[in-house]
Amino acid sequence: MKNNMNNGKMSRRAFLKRCGAAILGAGMLTGGYAWFWEPRQLDVIRLTYRFPRLPAAFDGMTIAQFSDLHIGFHTHEKDIDQLCERIANASPDLILFTGDAVDSGTDAMPAYLPQLASMQAKLGKFAILGNHDYLVHPDRVSELLDAAGFKVLRNEHSLVKYQGETIAIVGLEDEIMGDPDPEQSLAGVPPELFTLLMMHEPDYADIAAAYPFDMQLSGHSHGGQVRFPLLGAVLTPPGARRYIMGAYAVGKRSMPLYVNRGIGETHLPIRFLCRPELTIITLRTGP
Repeated sequence: MKNNMNNGKMSRRAFLKRCGAAILGAGMLTGGYAWFWEPRQLDVIRLTYRFPRLPAAFDGMTIAQFSDLHIGFHTHEKDIDQLCERIANASPDLILFTGDAVDSGTDAMPAYLPQLASMQAKLGKFAILGNHDYLVHPDRVSELLDAAGFKVLRNEHSLVKYQGETIAIVGLEDEIMGDPDPEQSLAGVPPELFTLLMMHEPDYADIAAAYPFDMQLSGHSHGGQVRFPLLGAVLTPPGARRYIMGAYAVGKRSMPLYVNRGIGETHLPIRFLCRPELTIITLRTGP
């Protein structure tokens, strides 16, 4: 009888040890996945939007949108190589980069200029600055992006012409660290012209929806960077508390908003159930 009891105690102790080992192992596997694996797994999201105001010449136009490189924080050259390869495979008409090229300094960015310069789109490539860019050195970041062939829009617009028709690309300054001015950015844009807005913080869409923007493209949130089933994003930054990732319809006229999950990470070098994202958007004419 005593031996049986001892055997029972030993088996319970062994069971508890095994449970502890399993929990520790699961934690190590999850941590390894979030640190080494998922941040390297670029997700390509393909979407189609229809707009009555889109000129017929632009019907079928493709946009490659990416955001939040955060160069200098846990950046891997292979990650940017993979982004460049996927963009090249998509052969986009436009490339739109929605901010945060760097994380906490610009020293690492020059090494990535050849990769950024290799991104090609026949109708041009445009960029805005994010809160980290403004926090570090906005003029220097703009200079480097310009050297890589991006036209940086800071409360201004650019007219894109194709086969005799025109659309407008508008870029606003960052809401947190800058001074966004939609009226200044729209000055000279005919009110009937199809207009795409690039704004780093997605929650700004509540303001942008009152202006004649046909669509807003944003980043900033990283999709939360760490997400859990049922709970969603654990934490999102100011400016991305309402609109966190994916597609939304904002305001009385249901202005389309798309929030890209970004490429890099910040604060913590991990992603969990929130892979980095390249968005390929096809625009169509029609209701």
